[in-house]
Amino acid sequence: MKRLLAVILTLASGMVLSAAAQSPAAPAAASGAPPAKVAVIAFQTAVVQTNEFKRNMAELQKKYGPQRQQLEALSNQIDTMSKQLQAQQATLSEAQRAAQASAIDAKKKQLDRDAQDAQSAFQQDMQDMFTATAKKVYGVMDGYVKQRGYTLVLDASQQQSPILYAADSTDITKAVLDAYNAKSGIPAPAAPAPQPARTVKPAVKPAVRH
Repeated sequence: MKRLLAVILTLASGMVLSAAAQSPAAPAAASGAPPAKVAVIAFQTAVVQTNEFKRNMAELQKKYGPQRQQLEALSNQIDTMSKQLQAQQATLSEAQRAAQASAIDAKKKQLDRDAQDAQSAFQQDMQDMFTATAKKVYGVMDGYVKQRGYTLVLDASQQQSPILYAADSTDITKAVLDAYNAKSGIPAPAAPAPQPARTVKPAVKPAVRH
């Protein structure tokens, strides 16, 4: 993700250097050259807000659903074993306590390994998905700015962004996002159905006998 955004910034820097190399030393007004036209985009936000990325993200979460359930089941098993060991401290021999503690420790190490593997795989898949979508969004943005005569595009989503101020009229994030959604033809994901309100029954106080 960072690598792709760095490439985009490099391309933007190249546009600046190219424009500077082609500009004469005289002021733009004297030469009749049009003034620079700058746009600002929150590129990362545009990518993750596309209908395509939202759809793919939902599919990715569904893909890792079984692994998440397995990790939760293993975590619950560790909790149950720990509570049982604590409750039986007085009735177990030292050897039995050591054996159960060792079994719990082995389960914890397994949980850590499985969780780390699942997290790494999920992050890699998500990064690949972001990169693939970002390349296509960049293509749409490139066509959009060229059609409208922009000479420089700055990415406002960068942590090291040099932007101190930008007028709302320079922000093309929504315009590029809408153009991409229209080109992809992918509809917006359906909103999750609202959960029915749970009725909480009032606690019944025990009758007090006098």
